[in-house]
Amino acid sequence: MPRPHNCNGDFGQSADAVEIGGYDPFEASPETSIPRGLYLRDLVTEGPNNEERRQDNSHLLHSASPSNGAPGDTVELARYLIGKIAVHDTDDGRLSGRIVETEAYPVGDSAGHAFRGETPRNASLFLGPGHAYVYFTYGSSFMLNVTSEVVGVGAGVLLRALEPLEGIDRMQSFRGGAGLLDLARGPGRLARAMQIDLRQDGLDLCAAGPLWLATSRRKTAAIGKSVRIGLTRDVDRKLRFYERGNPYVSGPKRLRE
Repeated sequence: MPRPHNCNGDFGQSADAVEIGGYDPFEASPETSIPRGLYLRDLVTEGPNNEERRQDNSHLLHSASPSNGAPGDTVELARYLIGKIAVHDTDDGRLSGRIVETEAYPVGDSAGHAFRGETPRNASLFLGPGHAYVYFTYGSSFMLNVTSEVVGVGAGVLLRALEPLEGIDRMQSFRGGAGLLDLARGPGRLARAMQIDLRQDGLDLCAAGPLWLATSRRKTAAIGKSVRIGLTRDVDRKLRFYERGNPYVSGPKRLRE
């Protein structure tokens, strides 16, 4: 089964008119006309035959195809990534989790790292869609983002929370024995559980490599929207997306309902 070589491409039309949370326009049949661009890989054919997958096959993914193209607009991409899978294949085995919370940082957003232009620190944001942008913050935490715009334009989506799927025992050791619900609830915890640091900065998340994204057969619940968390600029913009009712979502209760 062929795999996509990268995430770059012409995204075409956006999905502004489609209601997300139920029918997913990007999991339609191959005959359906949909945007091209960020094509997600196939966890079924590429995954190790490990214990977690033998115990629960409900999260296995379907093959990459043109029907898996993601939207090029940053905000729509943040919505689209809810329910998708982040995978890190390490030397010691696979770590993976289902994305349940994101935040969009679109072009011109004063809260985004690209607002003042490209620098050596944020250069990965300008690589084109579907790359990892990893940065270090608060003196202790890494943050994983997915770039979203064309080459030379900086914007991205922060992954805020995962529902752990594979390598849970290892995640718990990385997180000091934290409980299952708290393993990857919040962006710093997510990066620690998934063993993300600056070595992954700039990786193509749709090419053959250790860090990648994939689609899921599991139906995504209704998607909620709220203001973003912990900001001091553009604080009123509702650019945070999350799966309603999912216990792995971060933030105060009022922002999880």
